[in-house]
Amino acid sequence: MTTYAYKVVPAPTKGQRAKGVKTREGRFANALEVVMNELGAQGWEYQRTDTLPCEERAGLTGRTTTFQNMLVFRRAIEAEAAPAPRELDPAPVALAAPAPAIAKPEERAPEDATETESGSAAQDDPPKDNVNADPTPEKQQSTGVAAE
Repeated sequence: MTTYAYKVVPAPTKGQRAKGVKTREGRFANALEVVMNELGAQGWEYQRTDTLPCEERAGLTGRTTTFQNMLVFRRAIEAEAAPAPRELDPAPVALAAPAPAIAKPEERAPEDATETESGSAAQDDPPKDNVNADPTPEKQQSTGVAAE
């Protein structure tokens, strides 16, 4: 996966003199060209220009908002050279849920009328864990008991 590093520099506000450039627009374009070529030589790729608000003090208590033009550049970073993300907080520790209480077979109460005369349940019937369960799904979800 390719990751990018970004660099934001202020756009030039004044033109830069150069041989053969005489107009105001030409000097400004030259200043912009110089900045873009310098960063391009360092491996930065031009992305976009953003105009962002900047709040500044005006007098003792006043504030004014001015807008700054910024040039955004990026370059690809190799996966090995990319710095590892900082971990601000330690990872949360998952607490183990308590095991559900399971009744032992000898402690169960008689469940239905299929008991033999000796008082033990018939061996063909599987044991039922949910004797008093309400058949409606709303009750089963709220009590945490699953239907069979």
